[in-house]
Amino acid sequence: MPQQREINDVISVIITILNGSKWITNCMQSILQQTAVKKTNKAQDATTTNISNRTNRTTSLIHLNKEKKTQKNLAEVFVEVCVFDDCSSDCTFQMLCEWEKKLKEYDNVDMRIVTNMTGSSKGVGYGRNKAIAASTGSYLCFQDVDDEMLPGRLLKQYQLAKQYKNAIIGSKFVRIPSNATCRFTKWANDLSEEKFNLQIFTSNGPTIIMPTWMCHRQVYDCIQGGFCEDGSGCPEDLLFFYKHIKQKNGQIKRVNECLVKYRYHTESTTFSVHAATIWNIRLKYLIENQLQNIPWKDGFTIWNAGKQGRRFFRDLPSLEKFKVKAFCDVDKNKIKKNYHYYDMEKRQFTFSIPIIHFTQVKPPLIICMKLDLTNGDFERNLKSLQLIEGQDYILFT
Repeated sequence: MPQQREINDVISVIITILNGSKWITNCMQSILQQTAVKKTNKAQDATTTNISNRTNRTTSLIHLNKEKKTQKNLAEVFVEVCVFDDCSSDCTFQMLCEWEKKLKEYDNVDMRIVTNMTGSSKGVGYGRNKAIAASTGSYLCFQDVDDEMLPGRLLKQYQLAKQYKNAIIGSKFVRIPSNATCRFTKWANDLSEEKFNLQIFTSNGPTIIMPTWMCHRQVYDCIQGGFCEDGSGCPEDLLFFYKHIKQKNGQIKRVNECLVKYRYHTESTTFSVHAATIWNIRLKYLIENQLQNIPWKDGFTIWNAGKQGRRFFRDLPSLEKFKVKAFCDVDKNKIKKNYHYYDMEKRQFTFSIPIIHFTQVKPPLIICMKLDLTNGDFERNLKSLQLIEGQDYILFT
């Protein structure tokens, strides 16, 4: 790797792998296709026929935007691929070693391989922390081995990260296959920036998805302990995200272009995380960071007298249950009745909550309705009330 002029010109690409050999080639090739990567003379000559002994180095300096720039407006970065092999039993390590050799053909790319020597997998959070500890870059780009970067990802996110050194930088993404998780993809890609800090309690997780993250190293350093290392089944991205936005200057930004191919498949670590785990983390964060504040601490209504709304009420601590003034709904079979909560420990009914029509509701509200499932009926009903998200209501979907 060439001598670095400034450490903040280094982007460390952080990857953790457990038996991911079938994804490695496409992932690494997508990194090498970035505008931030340039070949040496040797590599360039090897791919060009009838040309030898070149005297001019072939460089691919980075254009800071789509327009043509003068030499003064060109910048150069170094890419450092830091991979943690989490006790893979397939040929992952051997493939990584081969790629380490290939990357020597590139001027501004280095590779560091960190192996788990404990004998058992430690999980994604542990792997990310170890890969980051081995890295030297001032910018961290998080890449899942089963995903692929689209051309320009490193450069475009790096530019934004330089402007917002307290922010996690995300991007839009292309889902593979295209018919997978359509509602989630639409939500994540269409979400406006003003809602990045508002729709943080939905079951969708972070408002910018982890496989698109880039940030300045100081964002990571501000989180004590880095990523949670509880192992398989731990939503380390959501926990990190919540800790980040609690920081005084923690920001969320996004490059509004598709910069990642985000793959959906049954072997993904996402499936090791149970929905109940996500629910409990979201609820805890909501209670600690919203329900203790005005206007929520003075009482609120739960929108949805059905299964999700009642589950939300049941899972509230006793002190928080007293804050619930009513349920609201559109179902005429529920309205003007009461929801009676039976306490299993006390073996008696302890709460009787009225159910009202949504048009009679007064803010604030906790909305326990999933979006985009009622042909737009719920969204139209909500819009008719002319409420302000974050001020008058919170989505806990």
